[in-house]
Amino acid sequence: MAIIVLIIVFAAVFVMGYPIGLGMFVSSALYLLLSDIDLSLLMDIMVIKFENSFVLLAVPLFIFTAKVMNAGKITDRIFEFSQGAFGSIRGGLGYVNIVASIIFAGMSGSEIADVAGLGAVEIKAMKDAGYDGAFSCGVTCASATIGPIIPPSIPMVIYAMLSGASVGYLFLGGFIPGFLLGGVLMVVVYILSVKRDYPRGKRVPFKEFIINFIQAFPALMAPVLLLYGIYGGVFTPTESAGMVAAYVIFLSLFIYRTLGLKELYKVLIDSVLSTGYISFLIAGAFIFGYIVAREEIPILITNAFIGLGLTSSKWITLLSINILFLILGCFLDVSAIQLIIIPILLPLVKTVGIDLVHFGVITTFNLMIALDTPPYGETGFITSAISGTPLHEVVREMLLYFIPYEILALAIITYVPDLVLWLPRLAGYAG
Repeated sequence: MAIIVLIIVFAAVFVMGYPIGLGMFVSSALYLLLSDIDLSLLMDIMVIKFENSFVLLAVPLFIFTAKVMNAGKITDRIFEFSQGAFGSIRGGLGYVNIVASIIFAGMSGSEIADVAGLGAVEIKAMKDAGYDGAFSCGVTCASATIGPIIPPSIPMVIYAMLSGASVGYLFLGGFIPGFLLGGVLMVVVYILSVKRDYPRGKRVPFKEFIINFIQAFPALMAPVLLLYGIYGGVFTPTESAGMVAAYVIFLSLFIYRTLGLKELYKVLIDSVLSTGYISFLIAGAFIFGYIVAREEIPILITNAFIGLGLTSSKWITLLSINILFLILGCFLDVSAIQLIIIPILLPLVKTVGIDLVHFGVITTFNLMIALDTPPYGETGFITSAISGTPLHEVVREMLLYFIPYEILALAIITYVPDLVLWLPRLAGYAG
């Protein structure tokens, strides 16, 4: 009875449009009451889990870094540099969009930050250059999926907390898939640009390109410092996140002088609010995880997969999980998928023998696809609001990227595990 009430209440809260975190807490509290368990257990679980999840400190730091970059116009410098390098070929601003997202990915680790911050700059520039709004939004949404694949990555940090996998190896595992995604997306942009005869941009004189590079160089050094800090053994991933946050503050205040103390205070408040929302979700997920384990739901799921013959090969299991993620991504919040579904699937993944780093990268890409897939995809709503393009036109354009880009790339990442594991193994990973 208790677990049935939990499912019904959680579903009702979700359908009524209330925050997912609230649904977790309310349904969990009712479950504990019906199970004659003291509600003080809620606090005990949260305190113990947060105390043992030091890596989660990196999440607010990456959120803050992305917001400082957007408020401090560092994203503008990245875009101008990318435009000088790739803007003169047919459909050039489409390629600029992709390259800028790859560079931004090395600092923020958030698809939403990419779409809302850098995306606003990209979409305006593309529309001013004669590109239609739907194409501008479509390529912005698609390129933003690269963000959390290339390190750093907020979803990978949360996955590491859930699974116990190494954040450093997860970050390394995302490098090659991230650049592969960029390459596949460039092919799609090329085909669309030729078919629709999109304009060529003006060739930037070499002198101007050098000036743009010099101006962007301090910003381009941020991902270098981050990765050197982690893989040079100087910092932990959390310490590296703090170092990069301090670095982008320094750039915005003293180098570019695009951010004042008053604006920095607003960024701090905004970051606290965003962090509070995510922390609330994670705290709810800790309680949910306790209940899931108590009810032995992972064992039931594993037995169900075995009964359906979906564990005869780990590749069949991965295919089944990918299909499950793609379906859930159309209807569920990404946070709910990561914080509720992944802990349920992890015992199955371990039973079948799927590598946790490999599965982490697959999972992260699935979550990014979920942000793009209607009707729940957030990126479509954001880009539609930014550009003034009707939502149905944005969704129709995004679907052009779905099969050739997102599904093909997901299949490659899933079934060629060496693309993910090669760099981690070079660094000593034994998986």
